[in-house]
Amino acid sequence: MKQFSIFFLLLLLNLVSYGQELKLKKRSNNALTGSEFAKFISDTTLSLVDREELIFKEVRKGNIPIFLQRLSSIRIEKVIDGTDYKLTLFVLPDYLAIGDDEDYFYVPTTPMLAQRIANATRTMLPTKLMVDEIYKQAKIKFEPQPIPPTKAMTTVPVFIVHNNIVLQQLKDFKVQHLQSYLTAGNKKDIIISNKIYGQPTARVVIYGWHKLDGKAIQPVYNKHTNTWADYSHGVRLVSETAILNGKKVKLANLLKHPLLHQLVSDEGVILNSKYPIN
Repeated sequence: MKQFSIFFLLLLLNLVSYGQELKLKKRSNNALTGSEFAKFISDTTLSLVDREELIFKEVRKGNIPIFLQRLSSIRIEKVIDGTDYKLTLFVLPDYLAIGDDEDYFYVPTTPMLAQRIANATRTMLPTKLMVDEIYKQAKIKFEPQPIPPTKAMTTVPVFIVHNNIVLQQLKDFKVQHLQSYLTAGNKKDIIISNKIYGQPTARVVIYGWHKLDGKAIQPVYNKHTNTWADYSHGVRLVSETAILNGKKVKLANLLKHPLLHQLVSDEGVILNSKYPIN
């Protein structure tokens, strides 16, 4: 009977993992491709606010690749006060992009837009610990390809240059990538952190861009204001609901828990797991 119960639990977890998808409308057949959208937002007369509104509208219309809409699962296991905990998270297999499976464009955003997208899709942004775990468990890993910093690094033409670099890296992994294999090493993450708050002005907190040796190029950094979005930034969404020891939990609640926050945060309790939108 005990063996049957274990088998049933494993089967249930597999069923929960399989079929996890981003909460979006079905993508229209005549939606813009990634290269079409990149060209559209390259208009130099567009303000940052206008550009981000256009990105948000495309996401709300479901204009992201199908492979990105199927979430990947990662497992975090930890013994806390003598109790074994097994947590399953469901995450975007790669960073947010606009377009279809054959022609897509990674879209760097401000944390304000990233949070709006998370709110609209019942997801959240990852913590530093989650980013590390995603990299460890990724099946496709790339050596980061930084572009020398200039004043143009926050402009769409540079976004396009880096997008093409990443697409070139992906060529040898196209089949696996389109099957939603977890991919990492191609962008930095906008993360949830206590460092978002307590500053004179609102901040974006970034981290990651792991090298093949597992070391992150970007330590946790909060010196940019919340209007900063450069070519290296990626939006990795994480389902707001996870599975802890076979039961559904809200990640926001785990982050607030005095003990169980250790499963998802290595900077202590995080009481506010969202960026301010304004």
